[in-house]
Amino acid sequence: MSIAKEFQEFASKGNVVDMAVGIIIGGAFGKIVTSLVNDVLMPPIGLLIGGMNFSELALTLKPAVGEAPAVLLKYGLFIQSFVDFLIVAWAIFMLIKGMNYLRRDKSAPKA
Repeated sequence: MSIAKEFQEFASKGNVVDMAVGIIIGGAFGKIVTSLVNDVLMPPIGLLIGGMNFSELALTLKPAVGEAPAVLLKYGLFIQSFVDFLIVAWAIFMLIKGMNYLRRDKSAPKA
């Protein structure tokens, strides 16, 4: 069997198409969550903490010299990314929990 034929069989299976759709939707969902965190959640949290802008929080490791930019440790952006991760992880957890609830065998009586 030729490589092209094997690839055609692989690509035409339903699992591959389902996976591709899931990856595309996941990427779009990630952008929505990033916008939610950066534009909706973090500004009020920063305001409550005292007008702090998390995206500007950084530790200067080496100041700018001439044309060379400063070397920064941007821990504020890390905090925002961590909040992104928590929201995405929670959404995936709830989705899987819902799917498991729908898949459980309802016909078997409980002992």
